[in-house]
Amino acid sequence: MVLHYRNFLVRGWQPGDRSAAAVVIKTVLAEYGLGWEPERTDRDALDVETHYWKTGGEFWVIEQQAQVVGTAGYYPIERGREAVEIRKMYLLPAVRGLGLGQFLLEQLEQAIARRKFQQIWIETASVLEAAVSLYERSGYQQAEGVSTARCDLVYVKSISAP
Repeated sequence: MVLHYRNFLVRGWQPGDRSAAAVVIKTVLAEYGLGWEPERTDRDALDVETHYWKTGGEFWVIEQQAQVVGTAGYYPIERGREAVEIRKMYLLPAVRGLGLGQFLLEQLEQAIARRKFQQIWIETASVLEAAVSLYERSGYQQAEGVSTARCDLVYVKSISAP
């Protein structure tokens, strides 16, 4: 999987991306006062093979000039019907405000729909105001049942196959 947006390359994660992807996630979390939890909430970003690949999900990295500047992924969950959760959608500050987040969310939704999933769930923190706004503008509805300690919001959206 390879996508292009402006001067960005969006591609499937590879084992050599493990450290760079973790740095992006840690950096964004720290920016908002949220903790990096490599043994719990963020374990999936360090063990992509188990959490994404083996479960039928995908994990992507976003590059600009051969540097990893963002991450995004999803994997199936036992919530709702034929559901996935979008996870680890983070962009470094320097690449925000260019429409990249909207592009990523749309591409994730299309990939998820092609795989015949019917619901997308997202857990987030209200301090991530731009992300919350993006989800709400994109048709996600607030729901109940936050299961991640650092999150205080959960959203859901129903989709259909293309």
